[in-house]
Amino acid sequence: MAIGLNYGAIVVAALFHMVLGWAWYSVLFGKAWMKLMKIDAKKVEEAKKKSMAKPFGIMTIAALVMSYILAHFIRYTGSMSALEGLQAGFWLWLGFIATVMVNSVLWEEKPWKLYLLNVAYYLVSLLGMGVILASWQ
Repeated sequence: MAIGLNYGAIVVAALFHMVLGWAWYSVLFGKAWMKLMKIDAKKVEEAKKKSMAKPFGIMTIAALVMSYILAHFIRYTGSMSALEGLQAGFWLWLGFIATVMVNSVLWEEKPWKLYLLNVAYYLVSLLGMGVILASWQ
């Protein structure tokens, strides 16, 4: 079954995800995230010396894939409003992000605070992406 998708909305939703990620892990919660990740000033300086093209390229592809899949989910469920987009984003977050990322606490011994910081980012991101994709078809 062929379905029509709004590729402009998919790109905008992916950009929203990336801009939110930049703000979340720098301006809003950067210091807390660095502390929880045990990243010090020395590691930051080392990272600045490396090219960020590869990580940003991979992140861009991942954001586009996530946005594309969410657009399909929204289309298949018939979500056509901002509220329905919020619901779609929430259920996908609960089913696939919150559950899978708990493994980092259970098996990688990451702190619960880091888990909460990370899953909250994905919650806000998927809610926003859901609104964009459901509202702009």
